[in-house]
Amino acid sequence: MAEFGKPGKPDTLIPQITQDMLAEMVGTTRSRVSFFMNRFRKLGFIDYNRGIRVHKSLLHVVLHD
Repeated sequence: MAEFGKPGKPDTLIPQITQDMLAEMVGTTRSRVSFFMNRFRKLGFIDYNRGIRVHKSLLHVVLHD
């Protein structure tokens, strides 16, 4: 999702999606999605007030860990 949208943007706003929908997309439970979204938000990788904003730094961390 960090690559969703136009290339070259510093971060991306993802259309509204529920945690249930996201859990179904990745094959896990809503509680696990909530756990990781809270962790990513605390680490500054995402924001989610009016939609999910994914910072490109999350993609770098996920691909290199």
